[in-house]
Amino acid sequence: MRRYDLDWLRVIVFALLIFYHVGMFFVPWGWHIKNNVIYDWLRWPMLFLNQWRLPILFVISGMGTYYALGKRSWGKFALERFLRLGIPLVVGMILIVPPQIYFERLADGEFSGSYLQYFTTIAFKGVYPEGNISWHHLWFLPYLLVFSWILSPLFVYLRKHNTRFIDWVKRTIQKTWGIYIFVIPLYLVESLVEPFFPITHALIDDWFNFIFNIILFFYGFVLIATGEVFWETVARMKHKALVLGIIGFTGQLIIWLFFEDGYVIHFTEAMLKVVNIWSWILVLFAYAAQYLNRPSKGIAYANRAVYPFYILHQTITVGIGYYLMNLNWGFLPKAFILVVGTFGISWLIYDLIILRIPLLHPLFGLKGKKKTPAG
Repeated sequence: MRRYDLDWLRVIVFALLIFYHVGMFFVPWGWHIKNNVIYDWLRWPMLFLNQWRLPILFVISGMGTYYALGKRSWGKFALERFLRLGIPLVVGMILIVPPQIYFERLADGEFSGSYLQYFTTIAFKGVYPEGNISWHHLWFLPYLLVFSWILSPLFVYLRKHNTRFIDWVKRTIQKTWGIYIFVIPLYLVESLVEPFFPITHALIDDWFNFIFNIILFFYGFVLIATGEVFWETVARMKHKALVLGIIGFTGQLIIWLFFEDGYVIHFTEAMLKVVNIWSWILVLFAYAAQYLNRPSKGIAYANRAVYPFYILHQTITVGIGYYLMNLNWGFLPKAFILVVGTFGISWLIYDLIILRIPLLHPLFGLKGKKKTPAG
């Protein structure tokens, strides 16, 4: 049975990614281009969103892998993952990401000239940030591809055999706080690995980010393998998880505002962070299952569109932002133009070009030649 709530969550979280990247234009942290006025207050909702938006996507991807392996052999699954993730990644690195770096080089005064001049001379010289070859926001794709290839033999075994491990997971999460046992590995990685390996999104040296997210990917597969036990658990735990999520993020805010870093603070904040992340993931699953698990033409269209939107959106945001960055406008008009422009142009490219040219479908991760309902 298809889980429409998972489709909705995937669409909603990727939509939030567009808002998040628009926010990156305005906050104090480094990004590819920055507005001429920085809004410090925006960091707090951004920090809240940033903690669980990608973790829940890795969990959902693990769940999707469970369903995908039910219809394919290991070899077909590995090939399908490459076609679905690898090809859009390569196409994105050649066609979609270079304009972002071009605008960044223009903004920083490191290049002057047309995009054609940039593309034909230095676009593929050196690795970013010193050079210009990068996957930028598409980093999610190689990680997901590698996670799928590494864990799929184990997943095939777990899927085909009624293992003691899955039975143990079922028994554990049926206990009152049992589902929070999944926090322990996350806490160990957050507290012991994160200090030594800053997030780079470069795959080969990104050990904290890699380990943390492959654990979440594994969790998604294991939890969906428990069947209705998981959904009954999140329904029962949603109010407790909501309270813990609020406490977790509030505790982090207090630490950020009033305490300096140290051993005790580090280990305390790490615990608050992973409890916060896991709690909001459970809350989102619970309420999506309660209110969104039903088919509609809207979710059918959006679920197919979300992948091309993800591939396209940041280039559009950066392009629009480049022409807005030095205008003496306020936050609201610039944010409005960025949000509407990113969604609108992404939709126009998807609906008027990508959908109508079947040859483009595999380049943007679309399956087959199904007619997509409008609306």
